[in-house]
Amino acid sequence: MNPAVKEDEIRIKEAFADRNWSEIKSADSWVIFKVMSEFVAGFDRLAKIGPCVSIFGSARTLPDNPHYKMAEEIAAKLVRHGYGVITGGGPGIMEAGNKGAFEQGGKSVGLNIKLPFEQQSNIYIDVDKNINFDFFFVRKVMFVKYSQGFIVMPGGFGTLDELFEAMTLIQTKKIGRFPIVLVGTSYWSGLLDWIKQVMLVEKNISPEDMKLINLVDTPDEVVKVIDDFYSKYLLKPNF
Repeated sequence: MNPAVKEDEIRIKEAFADRNWSEIKSADSWVIFKVMSEFVAGFDRLAKIGPCVSIFGSARTLPDNPHYKMAEEIAAKLVRHGYGVITGGGPGIMEAGNKGAFEQGGKSVGLNIKLPFEQQSNIYIDVDKNINFDFFFVRKVMFVKYSQGFIVMPGGFGTLDELFEAMTLIQTKKIGRFPIVLVGTSYWSGLLDWIKQVMLVEKNISPEDMKLINLVDTPDEVVKVIDDFYSKYLLKPNF
């Protein structure tokens, strides 16, 4: 049997297994304290990082991929314009974002998540801003709490999760109307067409919601969206 399938079966069986109250209490209490410790560590180390922009994208993007090179250039330009960069801390687009920021001497933050494969911290994260998480939801809080903009490069399920998380929080006014920038017309146009032609037509979203998204193709366009936002609201560092 495939080891991954076997592991899934074990987890599913454990979810249905009967546990006595003592087991439930001790296990759940440990999880609560673990979650608290991750929140405390994140809040403590990110409280004064100043204005930052998150860059999302695939962990599987190789350094010779044009998307990697573009993410690196975007991060470098952001730093030169006074912003720090936050990524998921891993390889691929995340590494490119941290590399671009790090090599320009800017703040380079990595919010790494422990996964069975493909995810490990890249070498371009500031030592004091490299944070590891076990829980996706804690990591997401750090992204949205300390970012004043979201740049979304081509990616997979995780990237879509981060994109729609940001959109939902802005739509429901749980966070400010920070800019969301999708990079790559050819990559994202199909998704946006579906949103417009299906979700919007079915009235599951409003026309106003479409204004949450900026679709661009060049690093200069990305930085302009962020700069225009900051200029409009006269934002200052968050400390």
